[in-house]
Amino acid sequence: QVRLVESGGGLVQAGGSLRLSCVASGSTSSISTMGWYRQVPGNQRELVARISRGGSTSLVDSVEGRFTISRDSAKNTVFLQMDRLKPDDTAVYFCNAEVTSGATFRYWGQGTQVTVSS
Repeated sequence: QVRLVESGGGLVQAGGSLRLSCVASGSTSSISTMGWYRQVPGNQRELVARISRGGSTSLVDSVEGRFTISRDSAKNTVFLQMDRLKPDDTAVYFCNAEVTSGATFRYWGQGTQVTVSS
């Protein structure tokens, strides 16, 4: 079992920055990929960024060049630095961890609200 706790959301003006953090606890040694997803009410949850155990990252086109994902494996923490925020970035952001042991298991945090005002 893996438990994820996010922090760092809030209200910011367009063009501003926020840094999200996600701390993992439990069976953290079994985590392979961690990532951030976001969801707007009425829409499906969508991938924002992912980072592998080895540090390889991928980001969706809409945030490329504005967001950065990083990982501190020693502290079991993943970060999402969000710069030049836009109103379209407003959503609940969820941390995700994948554990592969035969099958792939996915764990989620409780989510943190990010609101970008115009």
